Order: sequence, then structure tokens, then C-alpha cells
Amino acid sequence: MQWTRTLQTVDVHCAGEIGRVVTGGVLNIPGATMADKLDHLNKVDDSLRRLLCSEPRSGPAGSFCLLVPACNPAADVGFFVLQPDQTHAMSGSNAMCAVTALLETGMKPITGPQTVVTLDTAAGLVRAVATCDGGKVTRVSLDMPPSFVMQKDAVIETPEWGAIRYDLCFGGVFYALIDVDQIGLTIAPENARDLAMIGVALRNRIAAVDAALHPTTPALNGLSYVMFRADEPDGAVRTCTTLRPGRADRSPCGTGSNSNMAARHAAGRSRPGDVVVSRSIIGGEFVTEFLETTTVGPYQATRNRVSGQSWIYGISQIGLDPTDPFPQGFTLSDTWGG
Repeated sequence: MQWTRTLQTVDVHCAGEIGRVVTGGVLNIPGATMADKLDHLNKVDDSLRRLLCSEPRSGPAGSFCLLVPACNPAADVGFFVLQPDQTHAMSGSNAMCAVTALLETGMKPITGPQTVVTLDTAAGLVRAVATCDGGKVTRVSLDMPPSFVMQKDAVIETPEWGAIRYDLCFGGVFYALIDVDQIGLTIAPENARDLAMIGVALRNRIAAVDAALHPTTPALNGLSYVMFRADEPDGAVRTCTTLRPGRADRSPCGTGSNSNMAARHAAGRSRPGDVVVSRSIIGGEFVTEFLETTTVGPYQATRNRVSGQSWIYGISQIGLDPTDPFPQGFTLSDTWGG
């Protein structure tokens, strides 16, 4: 056996959403800041993402969490999310996976029942508090990047569903938040395929007319996802984030929940101190606490804490044979959707 590249991962899921944490094989990424590194991964060299996130080494479900040395001395580690479409600045479920892997494998010691891990992301510092019991991480609470609404009740005309209203929000990445009843579906497992394909199609249409420009950090520009939402009878919010090229998030979605709290605040539905449960398409739950208001550039913003739990299910070693005909992988629509 001869490999030209070797990577180690701790394989974790958060409420069913896979986040494989790269713990060996990557020394660092060029760039003076995390935003610079994000630009490098997306615009200069995306070979690592393609290697890991595509077939035959991966599948459509899940992400890879890339850990690198932090740029900010206040942080423990730098953090990115590699997905089939691009590298993203932040993800709540993946951050929970990364913190769980760091602590349960001893990469960072558990210092007590409440152990703090600070992640350096292109969207800012994310302070994670891990609740630990007997070496097990039983919950991770993330102080998320400030979330804000860039456009409230924006409209895109569609031939299939007429005028679709959405809130364009930032919660670590940019989202278009859409009430699911506008497309005549419910957020249920049997609708996952339709939701995924419609969500990706709407994302592409909205992105074509709305640049989603971040007011302070250009590396964060661009619409990442459509998240469908619906109010539940018990006060929870049912969520379904849709990811390119065509799948549904298995988790309740941390950055989407962060965004939705900003949208609720802008609509007068939430205020500091409120707690909202986000429930995924398969029933997993995150809790979002509205901590306080702040500002990001010209936008009023909310600071929120999102919490959930992750579980390690494996440890993997991934290699690249120099004769492998697919060094950057491939995707096919029979499995991946669009």
C-alpha cells in the first residue's frame, strides 16, 4: 500500500447529522486570519474538500470538520466545515461534533463538569461549554456568532408556487428562511426528498438575485442554505435546512436556529431571555436561548446560545493512492440529487 496523503478522523453525529472531525493529516491552511483561510479553501485550493466530501470516500450525508491552529490567541482551535458545495465558516451541529471529539479523545483535557472550548471561526469566536460526566460529553452549548436579518419578508416569484416570502438572515452563514406551508409540504421524513430538491432550487434562484453581502467580512458573502420552518403546537419550531447538491439536514441546524431567533426578534415574536426549541425532520432537538441584542454593521442583531448533544461512532483513516483515478472525487445525481 502506498498513500500520498493520509488523514485521520473521529466520526461523530449530532442528532443524526454526521460531522467527521479531521484530527490528523492537515497542519494548517494559508492565511493570516480565519477569513483569509476560508477564502483560500474556497478560492485557491479546494482539493482537500473535494477529496473528503465526494464519492468514493464519502457520501451525500454529512460534513467534515477541519481543525487548524487558531489565529486568535483567545481561541483553542480554528474550525471550518467542509461540505460538497464549499467550505463554510460555521455550523452548530458540526461545532458540537468537533468539541465532543476534542474532549472525548483527550485532544483537549476535560477540566470539570463544565469545560470550555473556544473555536476560532471566520464568523468570529464561538465559546462552547461542554457538560461532561465521567469522560462523556453530554451536552454542548455554543455562544453563536451574532445573528441578524438583512431582509425581512423578501419575495421571489416562482412559476410553481407563486410569490415565496423569505427572511434573509445571517447566523454564522447566510440563510433564506421560508415558511414551509408556502410550498404545500410539511417537514416530515417522507417529504425529505421533495424538501431537499425544492430548497436547493429556491436557494439557487434567490442567490441569483440577492448577493447576501456581509457588512464586515467579505469571506462570509453569499447565500448558503434555504431552511424551511414551521411552528409546532407545543411552541417548538420544526426545521429543515436543505443543502446542495440535494439533501436535508438531519439535525435541527444550529446556525439556522441562530438565524431564526433574529427573524423572530425582528418580527416582535422573541425578546432577550426567551428560549425556543428547534426540532429536526427526524425529531432531534436543539435549544436556542436569546441572550441579548447587539449590532453588526448597520443591522440590529441577536446573541444566542444553541445547545445539543453529539455521539462518537467511529475512528477512521483515509488515504489517497497515487494511482486512484478519482483524487478529487465525484458526485452523481442518482444519489446526490441536483
